[in-house]
Amino acid sequence: MRFKIVIIAMLSFIISLGLLACKKEEGKKGKTSTEVINGAGATFPYPIYAQWAYKYEKLTRIKVNYQSIGSGGGVAQIKAKTVDFGASDAPLTRAELDEAGLVQFPMVIGGVVPIVNLADVEQGSIKLTPQLLADIYLGKINKWNDARIKKLNPSVNLPDEAITTVHRADGSGTTWIFTNYLSKVSDEWKNKVGFGKAVAWPQANSVAGKGNEGVASFVKNVKGAIGYVEYAYALQNKMNYVQLQNKEGNFVKPLIESFQAAAANADWANAPGYYLVLTDQPGANSWPITGASFILMHKEQRDKKHARAVLEFFDWCYRHGSELAVKLHYVPVPEPVYNLVENTWKNVIRANGQPVWDK
Repeated sequence: MRFKIVIIAMLSFIISLGLLACKKEEGKKGKTSTEVINGAGATFPYPIYAQWAYKYEKLTRIKVNYQSIGSGGGVAQIKAKTVDFGASDAPLTRAELDEAGLVQFPMVIGGVVPIVNLADVEQGSIKLTPQLLADIYLGKINKWNDARIKKLNPSVNLPDEAITTVHRADGSGTTWIFTNYLSKVSDEWKNKVGFGKAVAWPQANSVAGKGNEGVASFVKNVKGAIGYVEYAYALQNKMNYVQLQNKEGNFVKPLIESFQAAAANADWANAPGYYLVLTDQPGANSWPITGASFILMHKEQRDKKHARAVLEFFDWCYRHGSELAVKLHYVPVPEPVYNLVENTWKNVIRANGQPVWDK
């Protein structure tokens, strides 16, 4: 009997040691597991940033937490130093960057697409000129069967339906790109409204949605609505998009090829602070509302190791994320451009006087 008790006691002791060892090992793993990188900003690139972050965490166990709050929010948060990086579709000028101690660089290129809710109208069949699009948002065209739209679309069964324009409620780089385009193609828009992350919308019959998601949702649920979103949101929500007449007079559909055509002549090497606007670009096949999305970081970093981890994520996106970007209908940044960008990292981003990117 005593022998049994001794054996049981010894087994209990061994099991206890094993459990203790397991707990210690779990504790070690917990300490060395996931590093977290925090970013916030534009909703325009959110679909691809989310996919990149997911894939990168699987490969490295480094978590990238990106808040899709709009470009205005992203700029505000990086300036306040509450995130590791901000994201904006509206590039900051060199003066704005210098004042805030920031560096910016392009991360991905995409297209802003007018979307409509018109029953029984085939996807991509409606054509709009730049002037018609501007006049719709100016409130000068209020019905889908307006004579000017019908003349351009004689084979489309346009309904006798009121037009409801949808715009962003938040400070938005997508709005910046869209209104920048309208300012280039319409003098009346330029003089009355202008462009920016937020503008005073002139159309009385208009509603506002937060983020690309909110605009897509409103258009989907309001008959006769027209809005503007990044192309990935149009696809995800199976929205009806329009053809637009470009600078060369051709009507083009929003496709990765037409975004690439618009970005083909982008001269990043001579763009101060990488400030470059891709709206209304020349080219027979160019989509007229194309734009780059930018990352913002502080030039002076507090923690070299953590700052390097942030840059390593972006380096991975450049070098290994192209296939994912194309799959979601974005244009990847070309290799000569990201090599230029990484040289900027090496020269500009520092921690305690030492270069963070010293590859």
